[in-house]
Amino acid sequence: MLRFAHFNFNVLDLDRSLAFYKEALELEPVAEKAAEDGSFKLAYLGDGETGFQLELTWLRDRTEPYDLGEEEFHLAFLTDRFDELLERHRAMGCVCFENPDMGIYFIQDPDGYWIEIVPER
Repeated sequence: MLRFAHFNFNVLDLDRSLAFYKEALELEPVAEKAAEDGSFKLAYLGDGETGFQLELTWLRDRTEPYDLGEEEFHLAFLTDRFDELLERHRAMGCVCFENPDMGIYFIQDPDGYWIEIVPER
C-alpha cells in the first residue's frame, strides 16, 4: 500500500497560521509535535473527512519569509459550498486570484502559499 499522508508548509508565525486555516478552511489540529529544546513545532491539520493532513512547521530560528519561488505550486480543496466560501474569503481579504472561466479561485495564506478552491461538480 502507498497513499498520501500529509503535505508541509513552513510558517513564520504558527499561531497566526493556525487561526487562518481554522477561519478560512475549517481545518483543525489533529496532532502536534515540539522539540524539547523549543527549536521547532509541528502542527498537523485535518479536514475531519479525509485522512490527508496539512503539516505546518515552525522553526524558532527562522525570521525571514520563505522563498516560494514563482508560486507555481498549490494545494487544492474541493467543496460543495463554493459560493459561501468565496464570500467568506473575499471578506477575509485573502482571495489572490479568480478564474471565472474555469470556475475556480485561489486564496493566499499569511506566508504566501496559494490554495485553490474548486467547486464540486
